[in-house]
Amino acid sequence: MPDHQPGYIHLLESGELERRVQSAHQHLVNCDVCPRACQVNRLAGRLGVCRTGALARVCSFGPHHGEERPISGWRGSGTIFFGRCNLGCVYCQNADISQASTGREVGPDELGSIMLNLQAGGCHNINLVSPSHVIPQILEGVLCAAGQGLRIPLVYNTGGYDSLEMLALLHGVVDIYMPDMKYGNEAAGWKYSCVRDYPAINQKAVLTMQQQVGDLQINEAGIAMRGLLVRHLVLPGDIASSEKILKFLAEQVSTRVYLNIMAQYHPAYQAGRFPELDRPVTRQEVREVRRFAQALGLTRLD
Repeated sequence: MPDHQPGYIHLLESGELERRVQSAHQHLVNCDVCPRACQVNRLAGRLGVCRTGALARVCSFGPHHGEERPISGWRGSGTIFFGRCNLGCVYCQNADISQASTGREVGPDELGSIMLNLQAGGCHNINLVSPSHVIPQILEGVLCAAGQGLRIPLVYNTGGYDSLEMLALLHGVVDIYMPDMKYGNEAAGWKYSCVRDYPAINQKAVLTMQQQVGDLQINEAGIAMRGLLVRHLVLPGDIASSEKILKFLAEQVSTRVYLNIMAQYHPAYQAGRFPELDRPVTRQEVREVRRFAQALGLTRLD
């Protein structure tokens, strides 16, 4: 499969990318950038749940070799870790980034320069980690970078709690969507990630992502160029209701969806407060989830 030109290049040349930036920034005035819809004026310095104002906060960036093989390849994925998060997962393994105001604020020119530096370093893509609460800032950074020669795919690496209106603004900008599907039941989303309606919002977002980019397309070198890659973290005692998530993917998204069933759960952050989360996941629990996925016809398993 031949490589393709990222869609944001066409949007840049037509002027649509700049219009998307302007439209996205309007959502910061009475913030509904994510489904929490805190309704605060971030441009005036008011802070909602994500504790992020007018500028994005970047904690770190660089080539990442630990993502899925089509994402990391051999030169690494150009990862940008954004500070804070719109979720409050009690077992977060990156809580120093997601739950604390570490890193520093960067303007759009600097964010664009980071993207260009990652491209110059040979990274296969730009990997935007925890982007859901800073989509307006990301779009402006892409506008700056694309005007100066950014030409590699954008990966939207999200916890999966995303606004459909924001995803519409990302249509044609993002090449690869990489959402989590954390829970198949609402109660778990509220208890362990502090958000209501996680499954309904998450499933609508994933369907929208699939409609925008389709199944994951991988070039002859084994590098992802466009499409959907879903991650599901297996939790102890089937807290996540994994079967509901897998049925949704097989029946409503695609049996060709690229799915990473992740087995690395271990107690972190505040998991010790919850006895049911205070142990690693077992190999048997992971095997059962994988077997169920295969029984449903999901064959592109990482």
